Amino acid sequence: MISNLAYIHPDAKIGANVTVEPFAYIAGDVVIGDDCWIGPGAVIHDGARIGKGCRIHTAASISCLPQDLKFKGEATTAEIGDYNDIRECVTISRGTASTGTTRIGSHNLLMAYVHVAHDCVVGDHCVIANRVSLAGEVHIGNWVVIGGHAAIHQWVHVGDHSMIQGGALLSQDLPPYVIVRNDTLRFAGINKVGLSRRGFTPEQIGQIHDACRILFQSGMNYLSGCDEVERQVPQSPERDYLVRFIRESKRGIIKPYASRLDA
Repeated sequence: MISNLAYIHPDAKIGANVTVEPFAYIAGDVVIGDDCWIGPGAVIHDGARIGKGCRIHTAASISCLPQDLKFKGEATTAEIGDYNDIRECVTISRGTASTGTTRIGSHNLLMAYVHVAHDCVVGDHCVIANRVSLAGEVHIGNWVVIGGHAAIHQWVHVGDHSMIQGGALLSQDLPPYVIVRNDTLRFAGINKVGLSRRGFTPEQIGQIHDACRILFQSGMNYLSGCDEVERQVPQSPERDYLVRFIRESKRGIIKPYASRLDA
């Protein structure tokens, strides 16, 4: 299951039932879990730690050197979980001295030409579409959908179950459960369809809607809105996560909803 036309360094640790296609390159300081498929021409650099059941397609480059002038050759890693589908020409940089690692969770789809920069964190069950670029130290939550050609600024955090429209240039934090449009980068509603598909009850979705209405459509500033959400919306894990995300934001939060007259 390992092609004679592939190169695998003798120090690389390869799990059971791994397929390596012709012209793939695997460096020495690499760990690859069971049942992975490494496509033709894929490059797995030093520092890669890949879980089981991953598919890494043609010309993908995993744990490549960070594109960061501060990087001085430190021994860092790129840690990738289980059952990820990493498509053609994806680049995932390893970490720098800032955090030491770039982390990708499990069950993610990274479509062709996605770039994940140094020290990023991506959660589980995310779909990141073609040519999306994540700058350094971006944090992406779980069940996030990012449309094609979007770009996310360094240090931005994106909450769970949110959705970013294709072509968006996101420079501020995106709270959980929220949709952001590419033309205004303002609150554009909650991700009702995604939440319903993932098993959220109508009552949970209704509470998230009520909280976001207060936060993004009442005209209050966000900190006052968080206080008002805690007064008006019953306590739940979803409410608390939303409020905590906003209070802990360091980049600032996307703009609130705007009517046509305000836009």
